[in-house]
Amino acid sequence: MPEIDIMLYTLSTCPWCRKTKKFFDERGLTYHFLDIDTLGRKDRQAARDKVVELVGSLQYPVAVIDGTAVQGYNPDKFTDLLKQAGWKPQG
Repeated sequence: MPEIDIMLYTLSTCPWCRKTKKFFDERGLTYHFLDIDTLGRKDRQAARDKVVELVGSLQYPVAVIDGTAVQGYNPDKFTDLLKQAGWKPQG
């Protein structure tokens, strides 16, 4: 399986953020994430600034798959981007 760069910007209390993590977990994909609300003040602000830079607002989750940002829980878009990056679903 190809190495796909996946970064999630999430909130620990957000149900859609948890669903997004579950989406990647269920497919056995490795990803990095930041639960922005659990960060210290300085790191939290830097992460929030990055989210605004990526998608123009502070709505979560934000998934960045091989450099393309997706705002919200969007499994169809996640799957399309993963396939473009060389991922092949199992089964």
